[in-house]
Amino acid sequence: MAFTDKPHLILLFMMSSTLILFVSVLDLSNASAETPSSGADGFLPLAEKHVVIRNKVRNKQILNVHCKSKSDDFGMIHIPWNGTWGFRFHVNLWKTTKYHCHFTWYKGGSHYFYIFKASRDDKEFGDPPVCKECIWDVGRSVENPVCRVPRDPKDDPYCFKWEDGP
Repeated sequence: MAFTDKPHLILLFMMSSTLILFVSVLDLSNASAETPSSGADGFLPLAEKHVVIRNKVRNKQILNVHCKSKSDDFGMIHIPWNGTWGFRFHVNLWKTTKYHCHFTWYKGGSHYFYIFKASRDDKEFGDPPVCKECIWDVGRSVENPVCRVPRDPKDDPYCFKWEDGP
């Protein structure tokens, strides 16, 4: 009896191989936002991302943050000065994942920024480069108040202006 005489065995082999490949792509680590891991940045489909927001506002006030996507809403988060907060998610198959945040602090105004956009933060040859752990300093400067911190401390941060407006 030949192996090809058993189509259900071939189908079972193909399904289990696909499942093993899919599971190996996912990073199921449970590191907290306070201690970013040192894992390599990746560009795999459905890769897990970890966004970390660090409060660096110049007047040392509490940073109020409200981040959401089409499917997630984290509610209002209060980050003490020099503190951090983060969240994890997976980029969707179509690479259209976006997380929009509203930032406020005492005497700092009301500002909006896409803290993660797959078109910017998960682009293989983009500038800034792909990040698995996307660490952002918020409020450090007036001109470019949102900066993604590179993995290599010798590199300059990638800084952006507010994207005010919902």
